[in-house]
Amino acid sequence: MKQAITASNAPKAIGPYSQAIRSGNLLFISGQIPLDTEGNMVTGGIEAEARQVLENIKAILAEAGLNFSAVVRSTMYLSDLNDFSRANEIYGEYFPEPYPARVTIQVAALPKGALVEIETIAEV
Repeated sequence: MKQAITASNAPKAIGPYSQAIRSGNLLFISGQIPLDTEGNMVTGGIEAEARQVLENIKAILAEAGLNFSAVVRSTMYLSDLNDFSRANEIYGEYFPEPYPARVTIQVAALPKGALVEIETIAEV
């Protein structure tokens, strides 16, 4: 049985999807872009965007009673792979060891012109 998880202190979905879905002992968090709780894009470059994305994920994890240590896999999408090292530094501030499995992919574009989007899977 799947259950939608919605955190009021994270941006609302901008399309027909849930912030997160819990299914069994897994929590699937939809890709987060750097939107604040009002739905406005955060500006300030890759560092500011990555931090906002991770704060959104943090809020959704907390709504499910979890934290970053529960994340087992993540996917980071970057519009420019040259931002990898700076985004990776911010990412490393949020995730404790052992780090989740991860893939990073450069994409042609992200919603709303974002520089970064991250999706995660956590174990409940």
